[in-house]
Amino acid sequence: MNDKSTSFQQKKTINAGGSLIDFTIPRVMGILNITPDSFYQGSRTPGTDEALNRAEKFLSEGAAMLDIGAYSTRPGAAEVSEAEEAERIVPVIRALAREFPEAILSVDTFRASVAQNSIEAGAHIINDISGGNLDPLMFETVARLKVPYILMHMRGTPQTMTGLTGYQDIFGEVLSYFAERIARLKALHVHDIILDPGFGFAKNTEENFELLNQMEKFSICGLPVLAGLSRKRTIWKTLNITSEEALNGTTVLNTVALMKGAAILRVHDVKEAVEAVKLVQCMQQEKF
Repeated sequence: MNDKSTSFQQKKTINAGGSLIDFTIPRVMGILNITPDSFYQGSRTPGTDEALNRAEKFLSEGAAMLDIGAYSTRPGAAEVSEAEEAERIVPVIRALAREFPEAILSVDTFRASVAQNSIEAGAHIINDISGGNLDPLMFETVARLKVPYILMHMRGTPQTMTGLTGYQDIFGEVLSYFAERIARLKALHVHDIILDPGFGFAKNTEENFELLNQMEKFSICGLPVLAGLSRKRTIWKTLNITSEEALNGTTVLNTVALMKGAAILRVHDVKEAVEAVKLVQCMQQEKF
């Protein structure tokens, strides 16, 4: 008998805005940066009209979710006030929710007030790069709003993280970080949790590759895992190219992430990621 069962029950669905998202087949999340300074220039959609146009393109290409952020988290990014972040993101989320009522919208913020305002404007998921570290009210806000939460690993802040690399056991340390925060979230009755290892956040190139190489081990947590590798420094620094030239490298690492159990690919280029999912799914089928 071919027994593919494991000792860990894997959570395959989350409830986002009343819609059940099934991760039996990996999903693609398209990035909408409502910022003037995101590291990849091609991802910048500083106005509502630009964001709507890109959202329409992403959804037509097969994106299951859109991730909207108004605070650039590239290494060394400039600080953005809480008020400015809210002023940038809330009108865009409101417009997206109006124009694409079936779309699942994720708000990329580490601030509880911005998260709440965004959910009230029509977003469905909170994506927090800080894992609750940068706003002590975040976890209770997620619990009160009863929305899915993307829990990412990072050290420090976007301004300080490049100086906070160096791990004795990167997988073990990230897993410990997740375990402590998952326990806190579940104590607050937050059960729709997605894990993001935080590639590129307080991790150098070698550490990113090591973490990706061990990514399948996060299945021990029994939660969906998001891979955010799109056009990152690990790719273009290794290949001695620019982020504008890093689509091929992104597809390669996204394929590796899928092979290692990624449930979500967070990307700047939806069409290519959807194609990668389809091809890996075909390869993994028992019957051809």
